[in-house]
Amino acid sequence: MAATTTSPQGIPIVGPLLNRIIGTRNERFVKKYTSRAAAINALEPQMRRLTDAQVRAKLSELRDRLAKGETAGDLLVDAFAVAREAMDRSVGIRNIFDPKLNFDPAALPTAARQVFDTTKAEMDAREPAAPTGEWLGCAAPIPGWRQVDIPVELYEAVRELHPVSRPPYRARPFDVQLIGAMVLYQGKIAEMKTGEGKTIVGPLACYLACIEGLKVHVVTVNDYLVQRDRDWTFPFFHALGLTVGAIHPQHMQDEATKRLMYQCDAVYGTTSEFGFDYLRDNMKRTAEDQVQRVREFAIVDEVDSTLIDEARTPLIISGEVNQDAPRYELADRLARHLVDKQRPWQAADDAVQEQLKRAKGLEGDIRNARDKVKIPELTAQLKEARLALPPLEQERARHTQYYELELDRKQCHLTDPGVREAQKAAGIGSFYVGENMDLPHRLEQALRGHAVYQRDRDYIVMPTENSRTGQMEPSIVIVDTFTGRAMIGRQWSDGLHQAIESKEQVPIKQETQTVATITIQNFFKMYKRLSGMTGTADTEAQEFHDIYSLDVVSIPTNQLVRRRDFDDLMFLGGKDKWSAIVDEIKAFHDVGRPVLVGTTSVEKS
Repeated sequence: MAATTTSPQGIPIVGPLLNRIIGTRNERFVKKYTSRAAAINALEPQMRRLTDAQVRAKLSELRDRLAKGETAGDLLVDAFAVAREAMDRSVGIRNIFDPKLNFDPAALPTAARQVFDTTKAEMDAREPAAPTGEWLGCAAPIPGWRQVDIPVELYEAVRELHPVSRPPYRARPFDVQLIGAMVLYQGKIAEMKTGEGKTIVGPLACYLACIEGLKVHVVTVNDYLVQRDRDWTFPFFHALGLTVGAIHPQHMQDEATKRLMYQCDAVYGTTSEFGFDYLRDNMKRTAEDQVQRVREFAIVDEVDSTLIDEARTPLIISGEVNQDAPRYELADRLARHLVDKQRPWQAADDAVQEQLKRAKGLEGDIRNARDKVKIPELTAQLKEARLALPPLEQERARHTQYYELELDRKQCHLTDPGVREAQKAAGIGSFYVGENMDLPHRLEQALRGHAVYQRDRDYIVMPTENSRTGQMEPSIVIVDTFTGRAMIGRQWSDGLHQAIESKEQVPIKQETQTVATITIQNFFKMYKRLSGMTGTADTEAQEFHDIYSLDVVSIPTNQLVRRRDFDDLMFLGGKDKWSAIVDEIKAFHDVGRPVLVGTTSVEKS
């Protein structure tokens, strides 16, 4: 690559000049995809003349062309033209027969009204179909209005009646949605602004991948969206001769049902469920017992949150080991004793840390001060803070530290004085001989439960069903730190869960130990092709490229954005920031505008 030329003032000129002439890399990507979208548009009149049966038959036709030597790239324009037509028909126009929407057929021309009445009579005569075969993946019987093909002339009449693509009676993908789908299909990340229709884009990308014979996993952020998006897009997949399923956690879906879901051409699920199914498959004795089997193409919604923010999060499967409730209760009693004994040291250490924080802040203020007049005053305050530190450290040294905390790693370790004090309080001799050798580990887990993990932040106490007795009983339920959702059925391993159960005085479950684990990052790296979509990927573009070799393409909006984006506001402290947020919320509330406040953690929320 040629070096960038600079002006005499040292300002780069060639790079920006080239960008103005030939466009940025993203603009060149979008231009290429836009020309393909134009080619897809050119085929639209031809696609609209096809019957529903002919649209379904396109799957076999395109697969035959692929088998005869054409490439997927050769088929791209034809495939997306078919997919666009199927989306408009199945997710949009077919809704005129949905009894919940009460479409008025009197608005149709006379000839179309007769076709409507004939088609509806045939639909009403159909019995609900079982969710097998072509309907695989459905959770309930399929009503008659979903089963019968609709004549082409009725589709055209509804298009004339509703010329604009808008729910519930039209779902024709816009050009920018076709561009987003092509980006996904080719294994890139599509950055699409909120409200631009990412739910439509994912299924469009699935069609050509399914023509190639790839199994597609569409990854959404929670179980509600898994079922909602699957149910919303299932008519589209069926119109193309494909099946689509949804996977859920074990307490919601048995293994036999899950195995059936994975047999579908496309499957919706969460990151954790796809990952846990992979781990469970690795523990099966034979390939026939596995449910997931292959990882070929994944389309990840909110890809920045999943592949960047949660990348290092481990997915862990635990196995049951021994059950020893009295030992947990002993460890909990000792942990409470040590927490009480450490309070004086903790208070003194908090004072030391606060003073260190103040000194560090003043050092930064001096270093970054724009008003040099303030530097002498800041220097005097820094000197005062440093002089106050030794007495505070001496006060801390007067007290005993019984355990050490690593809050960033959520760990806790006994000190030598802590071991001696615990042995004395337990009155059972040394912790490092005979039957007592399990106590140091159990005690450290109990201390983690008391000093690191907090109720209503890291976990909640709520009634759940006991799998053995079938009775409801209070249980510790882990809270997902990223979403704030309760993860029913999940347990911490290595005795931590039991330590917290003992702390909260709820029935203690059997202890578990880790038997299989993988990080989210490593799991997604196993897919042959990976793509994703989000509203905010461009800022992490370098990370996506470095970690996953994924390019980010920013998709233009369908219409010009009229929203004004203001500059970020910066505050010196959290109190000032939240006061400003409250004022802003009140101002919007007073004029009747709803406000969504996003926070970085469940605790802040």
